[in-house]
Amino acid sequence: MLDNNKIKLMTKLAIYEKNEGKEDINLSKYYKMDFLRYQIIKSIVSVTISYLLIVLMVAFYKSEYLIQEAVKLNYKVIGLQVLGIYLILLTIYVFGSIVGYSFKFDSSKKRLFKYRKNLKKLRQFYHDEENELK
Repeated sequence: MLDNNKIKLMTKLAIYEKNEGKEDINLSKYYKMDFLRYQIIKSIVSVTISYLLIVLMVAFYKSEYLIQEAVKLNYKVIGLQVLGIYLILLTIYVFGSIVGYSFKFDSSKKRLFKYRKNLKKLRQFYHDEENELK
């Protein structure tokens, strides 16, 4: 006999597994700090590569000026400015990564908790059906 509550529960579980469930189940394999560290390292690498590419593009764009003024330039000031901008960008992206991925991990845990709760309900439905058949 069909039970509408059971069908609704199974539908919810299937939709969750198809959409967000794959990612949430993969995230559940990590501790929060390990997940955050991994994401922070990815952010640092991405910011560093992007910043180096931007600095190289600016240097190529200004290459004629840099060659003409090579002797007169104050490389220490330029280096400190480039480093300062890099550190500011890095701080912003690391902080953003911590906040964003922490929120993502916490919300994933909440959804996974509801999923497991619904699985227990479904298991109870099947257990109740077995008892009725006996």
